[in-house]
Amino acid sequence: MEIKKICVLGAGLMGNGIAQVCAQAGYEVALRDIEQRFIDGGMNTIKKNLSRDAEKGKITKGEMEAILGRIKPTLDLKEAASDADVVVEVVIELMDLKKKVYAELEAVVPSHCLFFTNTSGLSITEMAAITKRPERFIGTHFFNPVPVMRLLEVIRGRQTSDETVEIAKAWGKKLGKEVVMVNEAPAFVVNRILCSMINEAFFVLDEGLATAEDIDKAMQLGCNHPIGPLALGDLIGLDTQLRICEGMHRELGDKYRPSPLLRKMVR
Repeated sequence: MEIKKICVLGAGLMGNGIAQVCAQAGYEVALRDIEQRFIDGGMNTIKKNLSRDAEKGKITKGEMEAILGRIKPTLDLKEAASDADVVVEVVIELMDLKKKVYAELEAVVPSHCLFFTNTSGLSITEMAAITKRPERFIGTHFFNPVPVMRLLEVIRGRQTSDETVEIAKAWGKKLGKEVVMVNEAPAFVVNRILCSMINEAFFVLDEGLATAEDIDKAMQLGCNHPIGPLALGDLIGLDTQLRICEGMHRELGDKYRPSPLLRKMVR
């Protein structure tokens, strides 16, 4: 199957980055969100990213304009998805919301369309089950900032076909990503390890072992991490961090119990 047009649902932090790298790879992209302010914010971020690349000589002004010309922002779901070969869903990490989005998509997408979900840890199989195309449904987990971070986790659901897996892997490589295949499990690989580390840093802080600044400094200098775990938690978003920890705790037990301090800071 040849991918020509991609619909990206969600123009926020991850969505605009995915739209940008898809357009840079030569795809026609529809960037859809539910409010104009989200669309405007996403497009402004893309323009800033590309302008910075042009200033550094990574791309020409002409290439920048061509990339922007391949991105069509819209509020209309039918306009965005009715002729899409792939829909990349990038909505908030809430299972009920994602299921609602896929129910709406089924009414407008063509029969051959593939569904790629950019989830950081939700069940691919559970989402796919409410669609008419579970064999054409797969997880594609990008990392922030998308234009910079090279990793793409590809996660197959129980009914995902081999063909869909190969298409997703080839697509990721065309976007310039290093693809790792992951079996379905709560939080996948990176977030299962990373969020556990961040959660433990909150336990250490809550127990008064060290200040926040010294915890981050210790991990940066002692483990050669570019950023400390507490600062990274802020960058990811503490609400997102808590949701991932809660999901792991629910599925995997007390080993992944969220720090009380993390809960307190989110509330």
